[in-house]
Amino acid sequence: MATEILLPKIGFDMNEGILTEWLAADGAEVTEGQPLYSIESDKSNNEIEAPASGRLKIVAAPEETYEVGTVLGYIE
Repeated sequence: MATEILLPKIGFDMNEGILTEWLAADGAEVTEGQPLYSIESDKSNNEIEAPASGRLKIVAAPEETYEVGTVLGYIE
């Protein structure tokens, strides 16, 4: 079963964020805890780690704004 990669809520007031870049390529093997993508919110830039190990499937484009909880990709 695939693990969803969701845009996390970083701050109390955060409702959306910008996916600034993917740090791994679509189809790449990733390891749990590996930096996976970076996001920009109102107050900070953050690197988000992979929630699981497996093959990355990207569904969200970088440089776009997404709501908290949006599926950005999957780890299969």
